[in-house]
Parts: sequence; structure tokens; C-alpha cells
Amino acid sequence: MTDIKSLRLSELQKEIEELGEKRFRAKQIYSWLHVKLVDDFDEMTNLSREFRERLKKEYELISLVPVQVQTSGQDGTSKFLFRLSDGSMIESVLMKYHHGNTVCISSQVGCRMGCRFCASTLGGLERGLTPSEMLDQIYQIQKWSKERVHNVVVMGTGEPLDNYDALLRFLELLTCEEGLHISQRNVTVSTCGIVPRIRQLADEKLQITLALSLHASSQEKRRKLMPVANQYELSEVIDACRYYFEKTKRRISFEYSLVGGINDRLEDARELAALLQSLNCHVNLIPVNPIKERDYVSSGRQTVLNFKNELEKSGIVATIRREMGRDIDGACGQLRKSYMDTKKER
Repeated sequence: MTDIKSLRLSELQKEIEELGEKRFRAKQIYSWLHVKLVDDFDEMTNLSREFRERLKKEYELISLVPVQVQTSGQDGTSKFLFRLSDGSMIESVLMKYHHGNTVCISSQVGCRMGCRFCASTLGGLERGLTPSEMLDQIYQIQKWSKERVHNVVVMGTGEPLDNYDALLRFLELLTCEEGLHISQRNVTVSTCGIVPRIRQLADEKLQITLALSLHASSQEKRRKLMPVANQYELSEVIDACRYYFEKTKRRISFEYSLVGGINDRLEDARELAALLQSLNCHVNLIPVNPIKERDYVSSGRQTVLNFKNELEKSGIVATIRREMGRDIDGACGQLRKSYMDTKKER
């Protein structure tokens, strides 16, 4: 069956005409799916019952099922565990800021990238998400919160550029005028550094922000933390980021997880500043969220501040990411993994 929520409006119009219905019906359906955010064809009350029954036979309407919601008592961050139609589990996060609500979504079930400090990758990759499965994380959260989502970050479980075609279609649907119409400038896509895909994304000339998970200032250290570094040299990754900026004029964001005693020395900060000196960029410093399967620990508060100050002395714009949701399995993959572990124990 065709996944109706993953269709562009133009594709849906063609499909509806082939069913012998008037073209304007497609716009009605599209609005039900992407503006009114319905979960069932029967909710499309301006369509005849006969037509709704036909849609049920011809199309699959993807709708995620919330299995668990944890809300932080510290900062109001909410973490969602969703069940997909095949029984797979993914997680998403709603973060509330004064400038609007941000949703962080997953792009895959599991991840194959193997970053050492990340819970998402512990069970490997099961599959990529469809555009509709990416969209519906946002839709379900917006319905749950009864508040509009302003910003979307594709930074949850999975490597977005490892699910490239689905990601592009998701971005198109998310920013479409007839849908939620979230501005491209309010969307951030994270990557661990798949060089050919970064260059390909640059050629799309979208206005989204690229966030590069860097986490080390040298090739040697990056290899220890991120297996993707065995495939792409750090210099190649930085060149690809420079290319992205040249094509889009969008400032690059570098994510740098500070791991105590591993990559948080002042020497690392100076090396990082030298690496990024010629780039229009911003560094987001993230005290690593510990996971029990690894012995990595967060850097101390003063160490993080010293690292930031060292970068700023060299003219690099840096911020320390506000720690959110630590009391609710806040790190990527933690909620899903704890749920799966509990299930195995039963």
C-alpha cells in the first residue's frame, strides 16, 4: 500500500485524479494530514464515507503510537517513546524555550555509526525511517502539547545523511506551504560527517543549518570516539563543511561533546580553534550525558568554562548547551534502550 503521508501534494493530486475524484480533493486530504494532523481517514469529515473507505483500501496512513512520555521535573523537557507500525521503537524530545518549542526527532531505528559515547548505536541499525515516520513524531508531539512546534532538529537516534532520500522528502513536506510550513531556517540536520552526502546536501542549496558532530580536534582522537573517522579524514570533513557554507551561506554548527579526560584539555581547545579558524561557524559544547555501557564521564563545570574561554580567545563563537532532560533518560537512545532492556528481562 502507498504511504499517503509521504506523498507530495502534486503526487497526491495525480493519485486522486487516477481514482476518478476531483483534483481539489487532494488538497483537502493533504490539509487533514499535514495541518489538522488526523490519525484516521474517518476523521476526514468533508469526504464521503464511500471515498474514505476507498482511501483505506488504497493507502496506508502512518500514525505513531506514544508508548511512554517522560517529563523532566527540572526543566519541562518531555521525552517520547513511539511505537511504529512494525513494532519498532523510536524516541523524540520536546524542549521548551522562550523563543518557541523545539522538537528533536529520530531519523532511523537504531544507528550503525558506532560513536563510542552514544546509546543510540549500541544495538546497531534496524532500518531508516520513512518521511511520514519522521513527520509524525512532530505531529504527535504538537497534538500532545497543544502548542505549535517552531524549530525541528534531526539530531535524535540515527544518522540523517545515512537515510538521505527519506530525509530530503521529509524536509520538503515539513517546510511545504500547505503543511506545517516550518521555515527551512528553523531546521537543523546533524551528521557525524559522511563527506559525499554533506557535499550533496550543499548542492541542494537548502537554507537549513548543518550541525557537524565533531567531538575531537584531531584525526587520531576522532578515530577513537567515532568509527566514521576511519573512512573520512578530518581535513575532508572540514573541507565539506566549508563547501556547504559556500553553497548555502549558512553558518556551520559544530557539536563537541566534552568527555572528561579525553577531549577536554586546553590543548584540545587550542587545536580545535586552529582547525576552525577560517570557517564561519559556531561551536556547541555539550557535557557528555553518561551511559552505563561506557565508562565516559562528563567534564567538570570549570573545565567546560575554561574550554569555552580558550575558544573565544581565538575568536571562535562558542556556547555551552543547556543540559536538558538529564533526569529522564535525556541522552539519545537512552529511553528506547531502557525500555527494550526491561522488556527482555520480563
